[in-house]
Amino acid sequence: MIYIKDFQEGDRISGIYLVRTKATYQSKRGKDYYSLTLGDRTGTVDTKIWDVDSPAIADFEANDFVNVSGTVTLYNGKIQFKVEKLMKAQPGSYSPGDYMPASRYPVKDMYAELMQFRDSINNPYIRKLLNSFFEDDKEFIRNFAAASAARTVHHSFVGGLLEHTLSVTKICDFLAMRYDFLDRDVLVASAMLHDVGKTREMTPFPQVDYSDEGNLLGHIMIGFEMVRSHMRAIEGFPQDLQDEIGHCILAHHGMLEYGSPVLPKTAEALALSKADDLDAKMETIREALNVRNSGEWLDVNRWLGGVRVRRTTEDGKAFYEGEEDR
Repeated sequence: MIYIKDFQEGDRISGIYLVRTKATYQSKRGKDYYSLTLGDRTGTVDTKIWDVDSPAIADFEANDFVNVSGTVTLYNGKIQFKVEKLMKAQPGSYSPGDYMPASRYPVKDMYAELMQFRDSINNPYIRKLLNSFFEDDKEFIRNFAAASAARTVHHSFVGGLLEHTLSVTKICDFLAMRYDFLDRDVLVASAMLHDVGKTREMTPFPQVDYSDEGNLLGHIMIGFEMVRSHMRAIEGFPQDLQDEIGHCILAHHGMLEYGSPVLPKTAEALALSKADDLDAKMETIREALNVRNSGEWLDVNRWLGGVRVRRTTEDGKAFYEGEEDR
């Protein structure tokens, strides 16, 4: 199998890839064509099927594994794949793991590091709350460790939710050391719990889309309800702690227009919202810097304020690189 990160202009490619997106458009001449995103664990490639009525093109949909043949071209300075033949791949002819982009860091190591923060919590009620998620709930642990943190914007890979949560927790731990008026137990616990709702908001790989519950409620409300339910199952859990941690979760997007139902009204909620935003934006930049064929100035990115970002270093290794990172 030739991985997408190794595609070069002029290559003839035959292999199995995952259809991440599929759309039908019309050319200027009024002829239908398919615009696809094909993916594997190393990345994605813009793909076109110009002759959709060809007998060499079988029926398929998004999230299908397809066996394709075609040519790699260059369009507007970027790699594009032109498919000439396509058939649905037979189950057993591919390994799903080859099509799931994964964190650069081993999941076991990240989880163990996150548990060190759990172990550093002094408040017994908060410790019980964290244990109820990260030690006692085996189904939650499996989903949390494998989940993506987003559909497309940042950390959209296996282990992405764990990586993002760990990073936000580290930032919050630093802020608690820097600003002594912050309640470290509340802040660190809220960081660990702020995105637990994404385990139910997002569907698992390879689909990586919003569930019905996710579309209707969103991860902030789902996560708030999950955490409140666990709190209420712990006898004697103080109401003020329930409210403070719950508020941090509800306010962690920082602004009403970004989906938070309330604005941050405590120092801990404000610190968490800034840490969450910082990690999301820095990961967005990192992923943008690792796009194939990107030059010194990157394309406009609406998630970074609609500006073009300038590359300032040459340390632009491929994003999903190295078996040792999995």
